[in-house]
This record gives sequence, structure tokens and C-alpha cells, in this order.
Amino acid sequence: MIALRALGVMLLAIRVLWAEPAASGSPVPPNIVVVLVDDLRWDDIAIAGHPFVKTPHIDRLAREGVRFRNAFATTPLCSPSRASFLTGLYPHAHGITDNTDRSPASHQLNTFPRQLQRGGYETAFLGKWHMGNDDSPRPGFDYWVSMKGQGEAVDPYLNEAGTFKKVPGYVTDLLTDRVVAFIERPRTRPFLVYLAHKALHPNMVQRDDGSVSAIGEGGFIPAERHRQLYAGATILRSPSALWAPEGKPALQRPIANLPPLTPGTGTSDKSILDRLRMLAAVDESVGRIRAALNRIGQLDHTAIVFTSDHGYFYGEHGLDEERRLAYEPTIRIPLIIRYPKLARGGSMPDQMALSIDLAPTLLELAGVPPSGAMHGRSLVPILSGRDVTWRTSFLIEYFTDTVFPRILNMGYQAVRTDRYKYIHYTELSDMDELYDLRSDPHEMKNAIGSPSSQSVLRRMQQELSMLRRQTK
Repeated sequence: MIALRALGVMLLAIRVLWAEPAASGSPVPPNIVVVLVDDLRWDDIAIAGHPFVKTPHIDRLAREGVRFRNAFATTPLCSPSRASFLTGLYPHAHGITDNTDRSPASHQLNTFPRQLQRGGYETAFLGKWHMGNDDSPRPGFDYWVSMKGQGEAVDPYLNEAGTFKKVPGYVTDLLTDRVVAFIERPRTRPFLVYLAHKALHPNMVQRDDGSVSAIGEGGFIPAERHRQLYAGATILRSPSALWAPEGKPALQRPIANLPPLTPGTGTSDKSILDRLRMLAAVDESVGRIRAALNRIGQLDHTAIVFTSDHGYFYGEHGLDEERRLAYEPTIRIPLIIRYPKLARGGSMPDQMALSIDLAPTLLELAGVPPSGAMHGRSLVPILSGRDVTWRTSFLIEYFTDTVFPRILNMGYQAVRTDRYKYIHYTELSDMDELYDLRSDPHEMKNAIGSPSSQSVLRRMQQELSMLRRQTK
């Protein structure tokens, strides 16, 4: 018994060794945990005002950390967005421009985990890589757990450190088990965990022609213990989900074999409820990770990030899974960062934070200089409460693909400010859109042709040209 206690004391000493101040007084880099959820809307969590969902662990993270009121994905599509989080670059620069199989290119990305690994971090990736179907380890990670393509919600096949096998259980829980085990390993250097959940994405099947569809109604599969959660709850719809879209010529084009967009073509109540039920397991995952960090005495020495690759349509403009468009429900994301050594708990800054800001932020926290140019900007000054000049607009871009016929040839470049949004379709003529988000927050009135909006339109076109130049 005495020997076991002595061993426990020794392991704890090893675990906390790297958290002690260096003899020179130089700052000690924090551990980093990133939790990336798939397709999670910014307003699906309780602390953002959802009327019935329960996310106590995510809410606690927000109360103890910083919750950005205005956080956005610069490309509302899985693969490009994930590459942007990892590189700090727009898709036109990093090259992952759509959801097709770009596995070879994704092996070449100059990701911030690669840079942290070179800077002395022990690094781990767990979950859904989703830049091609290749599940093999990417450079920059000492520990790797992934799945082919979208993976499975129940009894998934996992590639864990080079061994590919079917593992019984619910995928959110299985990934969290491995995150907790990695966190609790004895070590003498800081670590990075990058956890990319499959949730809230549906189970998908890919056809021979390359198209994909959900398995079952909606394809969203909660954990068995959450299958009846929120039973009887009423789904509240946005005003833009209650009427057919108007003034959106690109979206209203007749498409062969598809009905026109109406409230009936939007996301079903069952799909929304099942997505929120999937979120319950993600919330439990956040709680388990926090508890593991607390057990090893590293909670307050760890920067924890909670975010999403992009949002999702709940019937707005008659839309369901065509989440590639530049409307608010899909570009807005949750972004919470807990790091009490720098950031005051409960802060809710209004500055526009972008997916491309994550990489430079975490590199600065780690004290690792970026090894290449980045379009994003470190959020550290905002986290620390400093009064800094910040961006007043940002670029949103999407490169068309052929998965959803409804939005074929709808590639665009858009610019959003705190008040206006201008969407320029790069493959369609005379179908651009302009919205005053202050008077029309649900983007129901396209003001592109309004005589009173022409000066605003010219300013937004000039802003878009400037952003194009800045992000070359």
C-alpha cells in the first residue's frame, strides 16, 4: 500500500512538473484542449438563450471563460472550415475548397498542431478529420484516433495509432474515453488535444455517383440514454422559416425533380430534436474532460476551446442541410475559450471572431511563433481585455460543389460588417443579395435593387474588393 501511494505521488509530480514556473521566470505554456463540434448552431446551447435545451457543462465553461457574441465560420462547409481552423487561412489559400476527397492535400497542410509539436508539445487528434476518406495519421500528431470519412455514430470503426477496428459503443463516448486517458498520461511537457466530434452530423451513405444521403429519417442518432430527451418539446421557428423565400433569385431557381422552397422543405422537428439529443452527449464529454483536467491539477493551466465548424439551417428560407450558404444560421458559430490565467470568466466580447483566428490565438498562447503567413488574427488581446483596434468586416467564401443540386453554381464571395451583408455570386449574373442586418436580422428582404441602398451597395462592393486584396 505504501509503495502504491509513493508511486501515485511520483506520477502526480511528473504530471504537474511542466506547470511549475521555470527557474528563469519565463512563462510556462498552457496545455490546450480544442473541442470542435460538427454543424452546431451558435444558438443551440442553453447559455445562448435556447428555450429548453440543457447544456450545463458547456454553460459552465462559458461562465468561467469568454463567450464571443459574434463568432463566425468564414466558409460554412465542413472540410474547408476544418482546414481553416487548423491553418488560420482561407480555403483559396490552403486549397481545401470543398468536401471532395482531398486526402493528399490535407497531409500537406501547415497546421498549428504541427507547429506546436515542433515547439515541444505532445499532440493528439481524435475524431472526424473529414478532409477526404483517408483515416491515416496526419503530420503533427503524436497520438491519432480517427475514422474513414464521416464515420459511424454507433459501433464505429476507429483507426487508433495505426490499428483499424470496430469498437462497440457510442462514438461521442468512445472518443471522450480516449481523450481522458490521453490527458491523464504521465508527462513532463505541455499537451494539445484536438477533439473533432462526429456529432451533430448524421450518419451518411455515399453512392457510386459520389452523392451522399442520410441513413433513416434525418440520420441523426443520439446515444441510447438520450433517445427520449426533450420529448414533447415545441420547436420554435425563425420568422424566415415560416414563409417561402422571396427576393433570392439564386435560391429560387427552378431545379429539376425538386420542389420550390417552402416551410415544408425545411428541417423537420424530429431532426432538430435528435440533433439536440446528440448534443447532450457532447455536453457530457465537455464535463468529463473538465473533470479529468481537474483531477491532474491542470484545469486552470489549460486553455479550453469549444466551437463548431459552422451552423445549420432549421428551415430558414425553406432550407435543411444545404448549409453552404452565407446566411446567419450557418456562418454564426459558438466560440468559448476558458483560460483563467489570461481571461476573466463571464466575459462576452462583441468583436468579430473568426474560425481563421483559432490558429494564431493558440500559437500565441503557447509562445510558438507562426511558421507561415495567416489570414486570421490572434484573439489574445481580446481575451485579456485590452482595448485594441479590431476588424470591422470579414470575407466569407464558398466554392460550388455538386452534392446538393439546389445550390449548384452558387459559389460566392460575401462581406459582412456589424450591420450589412453583401453576397456576390461568382457564377451567376444579376442574383446578388444585400441585407441590412439591423432592420432585417433574418435576411428576408434583399435590398440589392432598392434606390435608397445603392450607396451602401457601393461601399460593400468596395469592402469586398479590399478584403480580396488583403487575403491574397
